[in-house]
Amino acid sequence: MFRIDDGSPSPLGATWDGKGVNFALFSAHATAVELCLFDPDGRREIERIRLPARTDQVWHVYVQGLLPGQLYGYRVHGAYEPRQGHRFNPHKLLVDPYARLLYGRIRWHDALFGYRAGAHRGDLTIDRRDSAPMVPKGVVEEPAYHWGDDRPPRRPWIDTVVYEAHVKGLTQLNESVPPQFRGSYEALGHPAVIEHLVRLGVTAVELLPIHAFADDRFLVEKGLRNYWGYSTLAYFAPDPRYMGPAGVIGLKTAIRSLHDAGIEVLLDVVYNHTCEGNHMGPTLSFRGIDNASYYKLSPENPRFCWDATGTGNTLDLSHPRVLQMVLDSLRHWVEAYHVDGFRFDLASTLARTPFDFDERAAFLQAASQDPVLSGVKLIAEPWDVGHGGYRVGGFPPGWSEWNDQFRDNVRGFWRGDPGELPHLARVITGCREIFGVRGRHPWAGVNFVTAHDGFTLHDLVSYNDKHNEANGENNQDGHNHNLSWNCGHEGETDDEGINATRARQKRNLLATLFFAQGVPMILMGDEVSRSQGGNNNAYAQDNEISWMDWSGDSRDPSLLAFLHNLTALRRRYAAFRRRDFLTGIPLKGSGLKDVYWLAPEGREMSHEDWGDGLRRTLGMQLGNDAPDGQRFLILFNADPEPVAFKLADTLPDGGWVHVFDTRISDGMVRETPAVLNPGGVFALEPRMVAMFQHARSVEIL
Repeated sequence: MFRIDDGSPSPLGATWDGKGVNFALFSAHATAVELCLFDPDGRREIERIRLPARTDQVWHVYVQGLLPGQLYGYRVHGAYEPRQGHRFNPHKLLVDPYARLLYGRIRWHDALFGYRAGAHRGDLTIDRRDSAPMVPKGVVEEPAYHWGDDRPPRRPWIDTVVYEAHVKGLTQLNESVPPQFRGSYEALGHPAVIEHLVRLGVTAVELLPIHAFADDRFLVEKGLRNYWGYSTLAYFAPDPRYMGPAGVIGLKTAIRSLHDAGIEVLLDVVYNHTCEGNHMGPTLSFRGIDNASYYKLSPENPRFCWDATGTGNTLDLSHPRVLQMVLDSLRHWVEAYHVDGFRFDLASTLARTPFDFDERAAFLQAASQDPVLSGVKLIAEPWDVGHGGYRVGGFPPGWSEWNDQFRDNVRGFWRGDPGELPHLARVITGCREIFGVRGRHPWAGVNFVTAHDGFTLHDLVSYNDKHNEANGENNQDGHNHNLSWNCGHEGETDDEGINATRARQKRNLLATLFFAQGVPMILMGDEVSRSQGGNNNAYAQDNEISWMDWSGDSRDPSLLAFLHNLTALRRRYAAFRRRDFLTGIPLKGSGLKDVYWLAPEGREMSHEDWGDGLRRTLGMQLGNDAPDGQRFLILFNADPEPVAFKLADTLPDGGWVHVFDTRISDGMVRETPAVLNPGGVFALEPRMVAMFQHARSVEIL
């Protein structure tokens, strides 16, 4: 039916040139590769073509006459020798690692496994059933899309505010979005969604994984789905489950609409492992194409995967072709989808060469010098579960990192834990001792109080313990180190006093986040007090537990306005967006320090004060070197009792005007503000943040 010739070994994947399609697949250890073409429904294999050429371990063929939309997969021949790390099985249809689009979904069946399920020898016995009916098919892509005058917003890190969101979770319940678009890529670009994000003041949306991923078999058998998406099947293809009527065009159009609103799009990406699991997992793609090349195998016994991710396998980025795949994938998303950056899940794994973390790992060096990737935002989740995997502060200049120490110390401080005062001062100044090396800046740390993994903001102040029963794992899943406080009652309550305390605690946590140095990140729905009912591991809850409620029936309807004011304050004043770390050293010229730490007694904090584990009140004065001339005094009080805070007379001359207060629902002091003069006293109520602006430079906020 088709004219066949050798084709080219590059580019990898399926590439349409207007006359036909070039197919190229890397496999170092295969003995033969077959291209399988399918009918439009993906049910019937209509053609099987043996790839005629092999160049530098890349198998390739050109098929003239094929058109975009053609469905395809591979069968790869070679040795089935698990003890040697090889698991070739031509009876298994395999997804092209470079597939730009996928059609269909995984239909779980024992035929998806390369070995005979239940066999006495386990994974050593080959399974000869055809898996094609149960495997998604690659789709030859029509790459044309007119981006017009779309330009990346290129927000400087110093001005960035990140909003971590889920495509479906953010849009599924928004009644302003037409029903046919809800939960889809297209919904991200709907005016109602963008208007909300603009009002909130965020500058970047960080989407949980949208690379095509698998619903794990154990979840499907329990009637659940993989909601978060950390189980990648194809690194170049958007997951089909979020496709709306316009298909992939809907995603590109949404990104362009977000750009038009000045909002960047960041992708949470999972290059540390795949959905194929350990040696007893399915054969869907990489395992059947070249298991010994794609995965790190145990040096003692290559039958088994080496695992630093807790998922059963680890991609081997020390292999040049695997590294190439990851870099090609990243560039594809920047060039074909105009995304503005990436957050790398378990990023420490990507820098293991081969088994230990190396700050000069090939991936880190390649990303830093790549002409495309070096120009976008790169965020590391700087840990994995392997030995030596906790690497906060260990990534090179040009990278930012999730700062879990900010999360834990701020939570502990506002919970009232003893000894947290020095830690609070450290994290709200950007963790200079961690990130202030090799010329890095405060924005090297991405600060957060909540993220997808753990309690929401509302649940953080409503539950002492996790409540993950809906996950079907007897509440054994999810971590127990929540540093949460239920304010006197576990779960929802009608007690007005408890609810008032919870509302203020949420405002305290958010104010601390936005007044700190570094990049603030907020979790989708925290602005409307979204609750997961105490579930701190809602990875399998593709339902109302995880979706954002847009109904307006919020537990704290003023919180959105509070966050809007916080983002506006941060955007307006340079003191909260420093380019350099605070040091506490006197400045040249004025002799003032760039930061003062103040005790309630009316003096600077002493060494003994910092060592007093029962102190829960701290003053911070900054802005003495701010380019806009704006100075601020911030008082933090996590004490359950009121504190009379006396203003030190070591501060700049002039009074301080009370402008912000977490006792107020939207935070803004509107009545005639009090002026606090040196030696004056301000009555701090229990658990509150108050901010003052220097009278000589005060503006109406």
